[in-house]
Parts: sequence; C-alpha cells; structure tokens
Amino acid sequence: MKKTFIFFCLLSMLSVATASAQCTFRNTAFKSGEYLSYNLYYNWKFVWVKAGTASMSTVQTTHEGRPAWRASLVTRGNQKVDDVFVLRDTLLCYSSLDMAPLYYRKGAREGKRYYVDEVFYNYAGGKCNVRQHRQKANGQHVWAKHTYDDCIYDMLNMFIRARSFNPEGWQKGHVIKFPIADGDSRTPAQIKYGGKTNVKGDNGKKYRCLQLSYLELEDGKYKEIVRFYVTDDDNHVPVRLDMFLRFGSAKAFVVGMKGLRNPENSIVK
Repeated sequence: MKKTFIFFCLLSMLSVATASAQCTFRNTAFKSGEYLSYNLYYNWKFVWVKAGTASMSTVQTTHEGRPAWRASLVTRGNQKVDDVFVLRDTLLCYSSLDMAPLYYRKGAREGKRYYVDEVFYNYAGGKCNVRQHRQKANGQHVWAKHTYDDCIYDMLNMFIRARSFNPEGWQKGHVIKFPIADGDSRTPAQIKYGGKTNVKGDNGKKYRCLQLSYLELEDGKYKEIVRFYVTDDDNHVPVRLDMFLRFGSAKAFVVGMKGLRNPENSIVK
C-alpha cells in the first residue's frame, strides 16, 4: 500500500514537471539585480513632450517557497501631462528560474479609469491551468478558470522570455505566435521581426538594435501594440519603445542600464 501511494505521488509530480517543462525556456539575457530606467514622451497636439519616467527591475527571489524570477515595470506620468491624461501603470510577474510563468499582475490608472488584472498559473495534471482575475473600473471583481493543453503567457512574462530569443537566421517579417492572457481573456498574439537599425538612447549612446513589434488579434486583424528596439547583443535590452495607446501614442528612451548580464557589444562607436 505504501509503495502504491509513493508511486502515485511520483507520477503526479512527474506530470506537473512535464507540463511545466513544456513552458520553460533558457535565460541568456539577464541576471538578478538588473535595473533599467527610461524617459517617457507623449505626443500631444503633434508635439512630443516629456511625460514622465519608467523603470524595469529583475531579481531572483522566491514564489510560494520556490526559487523564482521577479520582474517589475513601473510607468509614472508627470504633472505636466496629468491634466491631459493620468498614466500610472505597475506590472509585476513571477516566473520559475527556467522561465515558466507563475504569476502576473497589472495595476493601471489610465485617465479616470483604474483596473487590476491578475493571472495565476499552475501545471497540475500535465496541463497549463490559469486562474484569471479582473477588478473593473467600477470596482466589480470578475474571476475565471481555464485549462489548456498548450502554454499561455502574459505580456510581461512573454517580454522577459523574448529577451532570450536567438535572432540568428531571422529574416525581416519573421513571426513568433503565442496566446496571451490578461485578467479575463485569452488572445492570439505575435512578435514580428522588423530588421536591424541604429537607435540613440537618452543616455547619449547609440546602439545597433533589433526592431520587434508586439501585436494582438483584434476584430480579425493583428494590431500593433508596442514596437520595441532591443540591443543586438546577448542582453537584448530595450533601448526605445513606441507605444500605441488608446489615448494616443507614447515613446520611451533608455536613460540607464545597471547590472547587465553580458557585455554591451551593440554600442555604435
């Protein structure tokens, strides 16, 4: 009886590990302690004005007692544009050390609207199980549970995963497809490669960059949400982001990079 119990315990653990392993990936781009900072600009009446700041940090920590990565992205508009549009976003995610998504949260104040999205992941039964939560602008809480045979990601977990993609051999127009989750839905999404170009950051340095676009399926067509330019080296640090928002457009340019994992081989002299 004892051996049978142990056997079923091991079988259960194996199925969880197998499901999780299907959603894993190797991290070659960042290490614990990386910190990136940005200036934000907003297009207001055809003029680009400085709208605030953004920062992204990544550390190794624990999640539910297990080693994990924690990444956070914070955007803060300044008083100059608050009268036009209030922008206060905080994104947080956890992933296993081999990049399987574990948790995602987005708290966003955009204009007069404030909402929270959460996604909880587990891999029990050899499946990808997600529990989704949205707190709507009116305070209503909506919960949903789904189980999938394939892997599903959120915006921030996919972002840190994509930094370790190997672009060798990619041709312009190369597409990587995946499903994306937020607080209440699953949406087909893709990353599209747009070639190489040089981009100058707000730190005064010019970088050779890969141009990538993040798109989501909307009304039967893929809509570009963010276009980002990442360094053409093993760090794949975002130097510039062009964001196509509901209320207009915004850009972010890198100001500082600390705690990088790899040499900065993409600087253009």
